[in-house]
Amino acid sequence: MIRKTQSFTPFAFKLILGILVFIGMFFMAMVFGAAAVSVEDVWLALSSSATGDHISIIRDIRLPREIAAIFVGAALAVSGAIMQGITRNPLADPGLLGLSAGAYAALAVTIAFIPSANYFLTMVACFIGAAIGALLVFGIGSMKKGGFSPFRIVLAGSAVSAFLYAIAEGLGLYFKISKDISMWTAGGMVGTTWNQLQIIVPFIIIGIVVSFFLSRQLTILSLNEEVAVGLGQNIIRIKILLFIVIIILAGASVALVGNMTFIGLMIPHIVRAIVGTDYRFILPMSATCGATFMLFADTLGRTLNAPYETPVIAIVAMLGLPFFLIIVRKGGKTLS
Repeated sequence: MIRKTQSFTPFAFKLILGILVFIGMFFMAMVFGAAAVSVEDVWLALSSSATGDHISIIRDIRLPREIAAIFVGAALAVSGAIMQGITRNPLADPGLLGLSAGAYAALAVTIAFIPSANYFLTMVACFIGAAIGALLVFGIGSMKKGGFSPFRIVLAGSAVSAFLYAIAEGLGLYFKISKDISMWTAGGMVGTTWNQLQIIVPFIIIGIVVSFFLSRQLTILSLNEEVAVGLGQNIIRIKILLFIVIIILAGASVALVGNMTFIGLMIPHIVRAIVGTDYRFILPMSATCGATFMLFADTLGRTLNAPYETPVIAIVAMLGLPFFLIIVRKGGKTLS
């Protein structure tokens, strides 16, 4: 019992520190932007019924946008951590392994053939597309005798993603809907509304909460499947449940803000270097750090060239690509 207390106590301090950094970044994201507002304006907008131009900007534009950033960052970071745990592949990421591309292609199909689809139907289509993309990648990656290596999976993911993106772009050109799907291509939170959040955020919350309940099983599964079987775990059922969680998190994220690569790769590596390899600690810290990172990226995108916006996906790629190359240089080994 003492050992368990000793293991949880340092993590509690780290999580509290992470939450404090997250809160600070949230207020920075609310204050900084093309329209200058004060911390007092932000506080009034969040804690009172006061009105005014700045208050309206905060409540109707910035607040839903930053809430989207929080949940998308948390969803992608948690889904990336789960993927790395299931596959024991340090290069696993929803954007690199076909999930985001599959969801994006499904999004284009929905806009082309069901133009009146609401956000719920769009989100369901993204779930299906994410599942198809992942199945294609893992199917192609495991065709060669001897199973799939981390690099083979990444190569398969690149090929499948290129194919699915080509389908999406082809549909956009053929049906003349390129402009309609381009807002997702930018990978940003511009124009996020409260109605969209009401539909999509509950699915992300459910996915993250379920992943927390499965974190102990994921820890054992990430070490050795034989050990998991020996401890009486039904690894097939656990993998199916975790795979469903990944699809929900990745699909909902694409439906809300579009394709976003590298977050699911970077954040779990950083978190493992901080809290270790226990997924009971990795998943909640990944959710916190992923949300903080997305708030930072969105704030940077809004202020770097204000009043014009730098696409968030460009900022994430600039930070994530060097990180990806470092992991590749290390031979696919984790940073922890």
